[in-house]
Amino acid sequence: MAEVTQKLQLQHLAWRAGFGETLPVISDWEKKRRKDIVNSILIGPTRASIESMDVIANSDLPDYKKLKSMTPEEKKNVQQMNTQGIRDLNVAWINGMIKSDHPLREKMSLFWHGHFACRTENVIFNQQLLAVIRENALGDFGDLLSAVSKTPAMLQFLNNQQNRKQHPNENFAREVMELFTLGRGNYTENDVKEGARAFTGWGFDDSGAFVFRDKQHDDGLKSFLGKQGNFNGDDVLKILLDQKQTARFITTKVYRFFVNDTPDEAIITMLSDKFYHSGYKIKSLMKEIFMSDWFYDSTLIGNRIKSPVELLVGIRRTVPMDFEQEEVMILFQRVLGQMLFYPPNVAGWPGGRSWIDSSSLMFRLRIPQVILYSQSFNVMPKELTPEMGGNYKMTLQMNDFLKRQYAKKVNARINWDPYLQGYADVPRENLAKEIAGVLLQFPDKIGPSLLEQYADSSTRENYIKTVTIDVMSTPEYQLC
Repeated sequence: MAEVTQKLQLQHLAWRAGFGETLPVISDWEKKRRKDIVNSILIGPTRASIESMDVIANSDLPDYKKLKSMTPEEKKNVQQMNTQGIRDLNVAWINGMIKSDHPLREKMSLFWHGHFACRTENVIFNQQLLAVIRENALGDFGDLLSAVSKTPAMLQFLNNQQNRKQHPNENFAREVMELFTLGRGNYTENDVKEGARAFTGWGFDDSGAFVFRDKQHDDGLKSFLGKQGNFNGDDVLKILLDQKQTARFITTKVYRFFVNDTPDEAIITMLSDKFYHSGYKIKSLMKEIFMSDWFYDSTLIGNRIKSPVELLVGIRRTVPMDFEQEEVMILFQRVLGQMLFYPPNVAGWPGGRSWIDSSSLMFRLRIPQVILYSQSFNVMPKELTPEMGGNYKMTLQMNDFLKRQYAKKVNARINWDPYLQGYADVPRENLAKEIAGVLLQFPDKIGPSLLEQYADSSTRENYIKTVTIDVMSTPEYQLC
């Protein structure tokens, strides 16, 4: 392992707290104290606003009552509108990650998007859930948990719309405990039954707004996690937050996503205790991690496989570009195994080594050439499966869209100027080493002589471009 220089530490921070940074940004950070850098990463730009990801107006889609009276042809048109809307929302969020001046907020939102995994065919519901996640991504976990639990997307996905006192549906209560708060094995089947009774009456109206239907609510005495009372859904969420196990479960998932796939139990204990006593302040947890010396240990640098979204966004933040068809980003996501708004199951994407198999690794190594040389996309994406409660016809429509992209040329308009300008002051003989040093967490593993061998040396500009593409095409670039 190379010596952990200040520059390498900063690149490590840039990738874990965002999607990597360019040479000018890293050079600027080298003049500052860690505390100041971390604070700016956490807070974001002054008066930062959360850019809207609205892609379709509510008025463009009919409400549920109208859907019931529609002809098959009208329903098909609505399905197509929703499918297109979700594609547009996917592209809008990817572009938001690429252009964001507060990358940690988008990185945290990506984390919560996997934690609160949900699949719905209603684009408005997807839009609302994403807005709730992005708004609360660095706030209080309790606020985030409550807001997500009341979204129509989650209530529909986990069947709580059907949860009423005469016929309790346990799905929502079970997943809130197993996936969102305590983790499997930290509650009983009786807690699931009693929790389900508490959530009776939670639902949404025809416009998608949260409603509490008191006539469907079981207001009887309940026993939940050792406490007794006439609990409702809000009471159950509060009891779950009172459990230190919830803080530990969330902290462990945050650690695995931002630090290391193998949890360090001593550090988890320390972090989760502080997280719990902070009142579940997410920003405080992230500051504790990014300010700690152990976070910059050589064993933790370059030990994570980039998720497909991290890889794609990282490339596009490094070298600015636009696509003739921005929807090609969805095809890249699907082939690589992480398609936003289409998690594989209720537990989200497993991450870690699951991102890599023999076929996906080979395609990962080709991505820079496919994009930056505008090559044809000759990989057939695997079909999406509809068994998670997603609309079957809508899933077929999405699969049909993905298939039609096969063998199409990826037409990208690359704006190399800002990237080239970042290396303007680097002497020609140091370019290869500097480029590898910024793009890789293992800068010494690829010698300049090897890069020199395949570079186009006809001009300084071509040299920088070809070395950059070659470095991005290495196995080492898959790690951060």
